[in-house]
Amino acid sequence: MKLRTIAFWTCQIVGWGLYSAIGASAAIAEVGRQPSILIGYGLFFVYSIGLTWLLRREILRRQWLSLPVRQFLPRVAAASIVTGSVMAFLVWLFNRLLEHDGPGRFDLRATSWLFVGVNGVTAMWTMLYVSVKVTERYRQTQLESLRLQLALRESELRALEAQINPHFLFNCLNTIRGMIVENPPQAQDMVTKLAEMLRYSLHRDRTHTVPLAREMEAVANYLALEEARFEDRLRVRYAIDAGAAELPVPPMMLQTLVENAVKHGIAQRPDGGDVSIRAGMRDGSLELEVENTGHLSNGSSNGTRTGLRNVRERLRLLYGDRAQVTLVNSAGDHVKAIVTIPV
Repeated sequence: MKLRTIAFWTCQIVGWGLYSAIGASAAIAEVGRQPSILIGYGLFFVYSIGLTWLLRREILRRQWLSLPVRQFLPRVAAASIVTGSVMAFLVWLFNRLLEHDGPGRFDLRATSWLFVGVNGVTAMWTMLYVSVKVTERYRQTQLESLRLQLALRESELRALEAQINPHFLFNCLNTIRGMIVENPPQAQDMVTKLAEMLRYSLHRDRTHTVPLAREMEAVANYLALEEARFEDRLRVRYAIDAGAAELPVPPMMLQTLVENAVKHGIAQRPDGGDVSIRAGMRDGSLELEVENTGHLSNGSSNGTRTGLRNVRERLRLLYGDRAQVTLVNSAGDHVKAIVTIPV
């Protein structure tokens, strides 16, 4: 039996049992202990549970609570009045059948108050039940909405990851193609590094984060491929704090920033330049910094904007507004990309 069903019947038995016991006690205090009082309230306890169960069944069967408020309220109110009136009639009927001192116990005034009182109690039961069901339905709707948002977030994140990976793989393959004829052994080494990058891409953590050390391995493989292409035109420096190596970062994020630095900074200069990668803790957050020789202008290429937009969107999906990405000109004709990730 479902927990909701057990809870409903428990509330039915306890609620109507208490109401019947209180009514019987008041009647005994007024007219003394009589078998008819106990029998009458015992019967009231039974048919009150049965009739309100029928009311509940009709509310669910006809799906009134799924209707707009202006439609379900009149239906539920009418059903509650009918149920309460039937209960009051049964009280009056069994009283007439059980009483032996004549039918005068319920005159017109007492009968009117009987119908008003029983209908009032039934209305309270109906309002309580409807409130519970509406609250339950609202929570289910909120939960479904949350699940939908999480599914959408997962889908967006997967789409962004898929958008990034083919882009950098295509660039790497172009670099290898240029080296096959010029230097076959080096091309073989480049294929090995590309295979390692592919393995990293295909087996990254399903939670969308990896330790920074693993991300740095992929970045080092990528830069090794580009160093083979640019030779002495590309100079790479690393400054990774030991305490930052195991902190989680989105996979391929740092790779994207480094690729932008090489593609839109170093590759555009005849004499090449420097790429510096730094990582460390600052104010309780992980700060990643990619600095390259070059200059940031308002006319930055679409590739730069797309890469940064993807990085920002992935961070937003994972961390909300707690993560930040900035791209600024730095002293000495350098461009600096700074990513701050909460730890």
